[in-house]
Amino acid sequence: MSKKENRHQEEVFHEEQETVAQNQQATQENSDTEKDLTEAYEALQKELETQKDKYIRLFAEFDNYKKRTAKEVLEIRQIASKDVITSLLEVLDDIDRAEGQKAESKEGSHIPEGIQLIFNKFRRILEQRGLKAIDSLHTEFDVEKDEALAHVPVEDAQLKGKVIEEIEKGYMLNDKLIRFAKVVVGK
Repeated sequence: MSKKENRHQEEVFHEEQETVAQNQQATQENSDTEKDLTEAYEALQKELETQKDKYIRLFAEFDNYKKRTAKEVLEIRQIASKDVITSLLEVLDDIDRAEGQKAESKEGSHIPEGIQLIFNKFRRILEQRGLKAIDSLHTEFDVEKDEALAHVPVEDAQLKGKVIEEIEKGYMLNDKLIRFAKVVVGK
């Protein structure tokens, strides 16, 4: 081989070695870049998960806030209606007494038919608002809904411990007791 060919082979060999070295360096850089990209991707994934978690928690908090606010508004309305209806119970008691006197009276009706319709309408409106009378007469005395004003001896053994007279009706508003029934209990 001639010197030229030798030199040419050496140059080609050096060029190939440089190319291999460059390729190795590029591969190393690509590996480092890939590692950096993987780390950046993982960091972004963690950040995304964190943001998703924050979003879900914030959404849940807002949903709970809406539910709590709606419940509070409903409670305020019920309390307001409770106060009004409680004050109307005295009027309802007067109506009941007037009707009782009508039933006891022998001489014709003291309450004209039109007024009776008004009484019935008044009761119906209160019932639509959630008012229910507690029926205590001839039931077992219940301290949860009855208030004993007196204990009266009775001859009938079946009436012992039972309500024998209702002085004032008890009422519930939306299944909550707003007034105890005032009763006389047999003993």
